[in-house]
Amino acid sequence: MSFVKKLSSHPQPAYFYRMKYLGACLSILLFVGCKNEPETVHSVKPSPHEMPVAVRDLFQRVSRNPDSVGLRFQLVNALDSLGDYGQALAQVNLLIRKDSLNYGLWYRKALVEENNKDTAAALRAYQYAIRVYPSPDAMLGAANLLAERRNDTAMLLTKQVASLRLGREYTAHCNFINGVYYARTGDQKKAMDAFNTCIINDLNYMEAYMEKGFLYFDAKKTTQAMQVFQTVITLKNTYPDGYYWLAKCDEVLNNRTEAIGNYQKALTLDPKLTEAATVLKRLGAN
Repeated sequence: MSFVKKLSSHPQPAYFYRMKYLGACLSILLFVGCKNEPETVHSVKPSPHEMPVAVRDLFQRVSRNPDSVGLRFQLVNALDSLGDYGQALAQVNLLIRKDSLNYGLWYRKALVEENNKDTAAALRAYQYAIRVYPSPDAMLGAANLLAERRNDTAMLLTKQVASLRLGREYTAHCNFINGVYYARTGDQKKAMDAFNTCIINDLNYMEAYMEKGFLYFDAKKTTQAMQVFQTVITLKNTYPDGYYWLAKCDEVLNNRTEAIGNYQKALTLDPKLTEAATVLKRLGAN
């Protein structure tokens, strides 16, 4: 389980023009990393489930105004939030067909592909976004996916973003992604150092705490893992994954009552956390 914070979109800053060459080079690297992946084809189909009234209204407005980029983009956002990724992608693809040099459209497509858990397609979309405009957000989005794949191009991307000195928020993102890369490639010390540096730059970077906890848990250092997950729920007592992994530590330490309580808390905060429901059933708890 690893997450990267939602990165905000920024207007083209002063360094945009000197980044043009870098963007071309990075898009080549990304293309090499994912060129053998098949292209996913999405078509516009009627949704199999009942749409909310607001979304049905958006469909009608788009139908009446098919050339309205703003309306169609609203529809993309609405479908994405509903989890109807196929239709969201079909709509954004229609926009891209009309304006293939629009960075924002390629970036939005990448985010929908990520939500759709199609990493290869998301990387392709980030590649095209970076080719149009090598924004730090697109580079970090691609870097996070590449780090999960143990692709060292992730490190090149984070290095380039870090060199822009955009502030502690972006430095923390770079540290986090570096940590993910090191963790996935088995260098636990460098991973831990990177996550610690991330937290120094952003004390509320929950994902970095969680990754630290995973490192301890996988190394069977359950007490240390437990301390990290306890810190997570202390900093943010509505964070379901913190309770879930605290419960897993409780199970390992034979703290059955505490484990049940933490699993129940996790499930209350996130009813879709089916793993917690499964464990509670196994433990004989309602």
